[in-house]
Amino acid sequence: MSSRTGNLMIGMGAVVLFMGVIVLPAALGDHPEPSLIAVGACGISLGSVIAALGIYVKARAMQVPNAPGAPPGESRNSTRRVRGGCDVCHGDLPVIHCKVHQVHLCPDCLTQHYDFRTCTYVPSTRRTGSKAGKSIAKARGA
Repeated sequence: MSSRTGNLMIGMGAVVLFMGVIVLPAALGDHPEPSLIAVGACGISLGSVIAALGIYVKARAMQVPNAPGAPPGESRNSTRRVRGGCDVCHGDLPVIHCKVHQVHLCPDCLTQHYDFRTCTYVPSTRRTGSKAGKSIAKARGA
């Protein structure tokens, strides 16, 4: 599906939601009608679900696909080495630091390392370094 389909679904959801909101005042007027309350509530909920599905379809269409030869579970940059990256695979940016084992882990390695009984995790503060950024910082400081 494309981003255009997502836009169409968002628009359709907004119209259905608006129709549900329009029906509610008629149901709650001088002569309340219980069946119109149900129709209005269904319109609001159905419109919300269609709009949310449209947002989901649009987000999935905007994702960058994997590299042509890579398996579906691996990211595109798993073959290149990131400076200051994961201590296990040395490939991706670390998101978690295991304080017990003193290792910084990327999301893929965390699934293999996870042990709630012994490990204590905190967000990783490790940043990736670049030689150009360090040389610029040294030049400014000198």
